[in-house]
Amino acid sequence: MSNGTERPDLALDTSAEQGFCKFFRSLEARENTVRVFERGSGDYYSVHGGDAEYVASVVYKTTTVIKYLGGGAASGLASCTMSRIVAENFLRDALLKFQLRIEILAPQDSRQSSWKVVRTASPGNLQEVEEMLFANADMVAVPVVMAVQFKAAVDQMAVGVAFADPAQRTMGVCEFGDNDTFSGVESLAIQLGVRECLVEKETAQRHLEQQKLVGVLERCGVVVTECARSQFASADIGQDLARLVDSATPIASRPELDLKSAMGSLAAIVRYLNLLADEGSFGSYSLHTHSLTQFMRLDAAAVQALNLLPSAQDGSSKTMSLLGLLNRCKTSQGQRLLAQWLKQPLLDLAAVEERLQLVDLFFNDVETREILRSAHLRNMPDFKRLSNRFQRGTATLQDAVRMYQVAIALPGLCDALSGSSGDARALVDRFYLHDLAQTTDNLADFRSLVETTVDLSMADSHEFMLRADFDEGLQETRAQMDAEMGRIASEQLRVSDDLDLEANKKLKLENHSTFGHCLRVSRTDGARLRGRATRYFELSTLKTGVLFTTPALREASRTYRSLSEAYGKAQQALVKEVIKVAASYCSVLERLNKTVAHLDVILSFAEASATAPIPYTRPTFTLGGDVRLVAARHPCLEVQEGVSFIANDVALVAGESEFVIITGPNMGGKSTYIRQVGVIALMAQVGCFVPCESAELYLFDGILARVGAGDAQLKGVSTFMAEMLETASILKTATSRSLVIIDELGRGTSTYDGFGLAWAISEHIVKEIKCKCLFATHFHELTELATDYPCVDNRHVMAQIAPASQARGGGQRDLTLLYKIGEGVCDQSFGIHVAELANFPESVVRLARRKVGELENFGAAPAGDADMDVDAAEFPAAQMADGSRLIERFLAEFTGTPGLEAMPPDAVAQRVNELRAKYDSDIAANPWVQHVIATL
Repeated sequence: MSNGTERPDLALDTSAEQGFCKFFRSLEARENTVRVFERGSGDYYSVHGGDAEYVASVVYKTTTVIKYLGGGAASGLASCTMSRIVAENFLRDALLKFQLRIEILAPQDSRQSSWKVVRTASPGNLQEVEEMLFANADMVAVPVVMAVQFKAAVDQMAVGVAFADPAQRTMGVCEFGDNDTFSGVESLAIQLGVRECLVEKETAQRHLEQQKLVGVLERCGVVVTECARSQFASADIGQDLARLVDSATPIASRPELDLKSAMGSLAAIVRYLNLLADEGSFGSYSLHTHSLTQFMRLDAAAVQALNLLPSAQDGSSKTMSLLGLLNRCKTSQGQRLLAQWLKQPLLDLAAVEERLQLVDLFFNDVETREILRSAHLRNMPDFKRLSNRFQRGTATLQDAVRMYQVAIALPGLCDALSGSSGDARALVDRFYLHDLAQTTDNLADFRSLVETTVDLSMADSHEFMLRADFDEGLQETRAQMDAEMGRIASEQLRVSDDLDLEANKKLKLENHSTFGHCLRVSRTDGARLRGRATRYFELSTLKTGVLFTTPALREASRTYRSLSEAYGKAQQALVKEVIKVAASYCSVLERLNKTVAHLDVILSFAEASATAPIPYTRPTFTLGGDVRLVAARHPCLEVQEGVSFIANDVALVAGESEFVIITGPNMGGKSTYIRQVGVIALMAQVGCFVPCESAELYLFDGILARVGAGDAQLKGVSTFMAEMLETASILKTATSRSLVIIDELGRGTSTYDGFGLAWAISEHIVKEIKCKCLFATHFHELTELATDYPCVDNRHVMAQIAPASQARGGGQRDLTLLYKIGEGVCDQSFGIHVAELANFPESVVRLARRKVGELENFGAAPAGDADMDVDAAEFPAAQMADGSRLIERFLAEFTGTPGLEAMPPDAVAQRVNELRAKYDSDIAANPWVQHVIATL
């Protein structure tokens, strides 16, 4: 039906269409779930209804692929088909990118009028589709599922959490006290990279707390799944863990069992993942206790502000996120570990320094770095997935050969790592060489087994079978196969002479998955086949050339394939024994997986640091609590095309500049400046070099952020409420060792309320929390904090306005943003200058200047601007307030004039006169407005 890439047709007769439509419409709707129907025994798939419209827009980018079953567009069922390869790609994105649930249904009768769900998957549970979706693709995202239970206690929430990674076969538990904003749960979800979270179904008694928890999880991009309370019952968890966990210590004596609330959460995960139904899970899981304090705390706003992970807005640019920028990994396990490290910056200075020393070694040794990455790591398979295949009993002889190829390559990897000396050599030995040498020794017997039993000469042609001399029955079949292969080779030579094309250069022999053994020539040489249809049969025309066969070659190929299948059946029992032996080495593979992943990430850090536009530098850490960055840059922005990044120094010094307020115009670089400090701190604590000339830091226990929030209208959360929730979490979570980044706080409400909140929050951070804080704001009044608190430092982004004598036509003066950070407060606001650049009418700009002067000076004449010389003190406050509202109405009606931007000056003037006549009586009744107009 499909070759795997072309979109197939859904060929159903009228009766089948009606039966399927009736069945589909009887299905219960499921939110955020895509139903995929398996057609042709998995050769292709179909989606229907709203799912068809979704696939048409997301996959095909057009609605022309939609067909209607059982009627036209008005009454029929929207349907869309996908080839197997397209379906696999879509399902991967649906689960890992779009955070959707998947149901795959298969037909239960020949009429396809009854279907059954055969596989399900969710972002945190990929077990049933793992082999289907990742057989030919790397699994770079880790499907971690978490479960949370909480109970209100005095002044806090008692939280019990469990989590599991089915791909890595790990489980963890923890219990902690959390605040009412669930900032601990938020930090944990980010640390673990959770994709899905199980929570108890909401009850009336816990409605408010449950809504807060769900809101926090959704802010972290976690899919929330509600489960019945009975799913969290932990009565049998002890015996369940005894079957699942590989441990020398009896489960009954494990300290994790004392965490009753966490055990209830773990019981929910075991049931949700249905782990006890898979015998391959028995004895394969590890269990540990997780501590929130072992890694730096990050909140969801910080992950967004630091561009830590790719987003849908990044498009195809990998360097727009820190993960994409630093990801130079050659292995899937390396990519997974890199993503984990970026969400788990270290708090142990010794561990950070060890990573930095390893990065330093490979940063300076370019030759070794390139050999390791290109000659060794690029050929390493995903050992964890390979181990899982052996444990589940789905491994093949090819997997055993792949394991053997790694075993024979390990000595070369060890040799490449052996060139270092001194302290670096001790680290290389401890992190890599010791484990690699031990793995090489452990796999020695396996190497001998494979060399004795497997026909390795056939592996190069991707045929995996046992040696013929391993069994007498196989020997005879193998001799017949060799004879047929001789006939195939002879036919190739005959055709080579007939077509006058050199064998294996111009005329190549291929073993095609569909056509069997056949011959291939280039498209140009394919012309030689014309007119010889009785001797040469064209099979397919591809980009790589023309595939064809001959009667003799076809017959020999059929015989060879038949013998090969017989050989495969005869060796099945023997292959199972080989694979069983290979499965006993799973623990060795998993240790090797960790070693290779660690090396891959360290090499990736070194490569990214050395090949940056300006090479990164190794940071140093102090215990004094100061941060000094010289010529700091934002790593993601400096690599964007057409950007010439301007570096700035940063100083966060105890008692002098712990709380830095940055003012200045929009687009001047405030946000970039404060965020790059957070990015650099995080990079340093994961063990990477940083984009500075020099960097002196100390270990932050958390990076917390409040950045520009948008409305979440579907969730009933306004911009202002969103920023208040984020800020409340910061105030309850931050410690004196935290780094707080605040960008434009208080802009979602009235000016006076916003400023009051910004001042109160800033003062609380300065007086109570006493942490390092970078605060970008347009509230210039906030800079007065520096007069009361010596630790507050004012900075501004510099800009330059051309003098009035250099103004362009219409009185506009050019505004130049310098992207440099200067000391002190920004001496003016540039909003009106930007309005000038946007070609606002001159009268509107002048009125705006006047209004700003009045608001800023509360009745005092603004200094330094002759065209604002209004002595507001001569007029009553009530009269001025009424006049201000009149002017605002006038301006609102004027700026709302349709097509105002395109009007010629005389038309604009006419519109002003029309409105002046409309408001003439009101103006005449207000002396202050008359005074304002007279001074224009």
